[in-house]
Amino acid sequence: MDYLEKYNEWCNSDVFDEATKKELKAITDDNEIKDRFYKNLEFGTAGLRGVIGAGTNRMNKYTVTQATQGLANYIKKVGGEERGVVIAYDSRNMSIEFSTWAALCLNANGIKTYRFESLRPTPELSFAVRHLNCIAGIVITASHNPAEYNGYKVYWEDGAQIVPPVDKGIMDEVKAVTDFSTIKDMDIEDAKKAGLYTEVGKEVDDCYIEELKKLVLNKDVIAKVQKDLKIVYTPLHGTGNLPVQRILKEIGFENVYVVPEQEKPDGNFSTVTYPNPEDKKAFALALKLAEEVDADIVLATDPDADRLGIYAKDTKTGEYMPFTGNMSGLLIAEYELAQKKEKGLLPSNGTLITTIVSSNMAGAIAKDYNIRLIEVLTGFKYIGEQMKIFEQTKKYEYLFGYEESYGCLIGTHARDKDAIVAVMALCEAAAYYKSKDLTLWDQMINIYEKYGYYREGQTSITMKGADGAEKIKAILDNMRANPPKQIGEYKVLEYRDYKNKVVENYEKGTTSETTLPESNVLYFQLENDAWCCVRPSGTEPKIKFYIGVKGTSLDDSETKLNALFDAMKVFE
Repeated sequence: MDYLEKYNEWCNSDVFDEATKKELKAITDDNEIKDRFYKNLEFGTAGLRGVIGAGTNRMNKYTVTQATQGLANYIKKVGGEERGVVIAYDSRNMSIEFSTWAALCLNANGIKTYRFESLRPTPELSFAVRHLNCIAGIVITASHNPAEYNGYKVYWEDGAQIVPPVDKGIMDEVKAVTDFSTIKDMDIEDAKKAGLYTEVGKEVDDCYIEELKKLVLNKDVIAKVQKDLKIVYTPLHGTGNLPVQRILKEIGFENVYVVPEQEKPDGNFSTVTYPNPEDKKAFALALKLAEEVDADIVLATDPDADRLGIYAKDTKTGEYMPFTGNMSGLLIAEYELAQKKEKGLLPSNGTLITTIVSSNMAGAIAKDYNIRLIEVLTGFKYIGEQMKIFEQTKKYEYLFGYEESYGCLIGTHARDKDAIVAVMALCEAAAYYKSKDLTLWDQMINIYEKYGYYREGQTSITMKGADGAEKIKAILDNMRANPPKQIGEYKVLEYRDYKNKVVENYEKGTTSETTLPESNVLYFQLENDAWCCVRPSGTEPKIKFYIGVKGTSLDDSETKLNALFDAMKVFE
């Protein structure tokens, strides 16, 4: 069936409601119709993510419940319906509706749901899956994407996002739901009477916050500087506001200033074009407030509060300096490991987990503390998978996990990146270093001096629609057919193709297999501890280029980074 046939079916079938038909019939641009119907919104390993609207390639009631019906079929196939599914949602447009429709679809299939009474952070959903002993969890969020997007992520019983073989099993069931008329639905009052639909909230909140508080390492230091340390925070109109304010208050911080214009939930993100703490523009109001109150640190979480961005003062200049996700993750790692070592809490089988596109400094830190380093594919679910393995085998102990995209996890309460606990840890670290007359930026420079000036960057090219998808494919196909032996001034030492599971070591002249799962990723290990990596985005119509270098100073590493970025442009 071509896109026009699908369009006409949606416009005329009794399956689809009148509001959907009205929206579609108002479209006059054939390219718009094609973009909405040229493919089905793919349920991938990260679930669904797309622009809100009518059509098979959009986030709407029908694509959300199609995914949910597939999930329900899989849960029943593995006999997990009695345990139920917990559902959370963020502040985005249609999040309330999508979460409700998903719950009622599961209820109609005889599966109990625990839906949060109001918006909650994604990491709390991860915590709640195991806390409530559910077979699965769903969170309705598009994370840091622009306002027109929403998404649907599935978590399994271990509290992590789905990974093989569960992801394939669910994807196959979702693909098998081809007739929208077969999707089950139920009236909410009937679901409540049948004991299938339950709302949760405060009890889970309290248990989640208590788990976080157990992770504080230096309560005495917080007590010493709690009246002096000034913290500016913005939830960027998302879910972080209440839990961040609560955890900081309960561990003792007194001077927390929340950006008033961005405190309340707003699905249109009216004060930011891109609600992403990776974007410096998102910090504009927070930095303005920081100047007014003379803040020590400036923090921002994304709409579902799994990512954290920070600025901290440079003592020498008085300026607020931005941290990349690598920098903040490594700063927390160094603080946590140093304090645990000092207190005799560092286990001999301790492990630091990161991703292949994150900083090589992680390896240097792991070596310094004599702990194991594990690198996994991009996506925190692979870090969560390692945590599950540790729990089962008892061979290693999880200490810290982080990825370059502004996400990390301290503790084992969740199986996904957690910006709430990251805020808590960074503020504790800020208090500790303030007691030593250092800012977080001062300490970051100390870390560079200790391990080397590792610097990383990422750029992406947006290529929308069917034509864009073909262009992204062509770039990757060309790089696979002609892998470079030299990138800029750097010789390629090793080439890894994670899709074809091939490793070419040019220094040794050997060929071997990759040890990580199959993924559409190309990685180039360069000389002098530099590297670059290329992959398509799993959630947006983008191709992403990651790079890393090691320099002798901030300026030297920045120069090398820019030069490598320029060299990578030949592949665009």
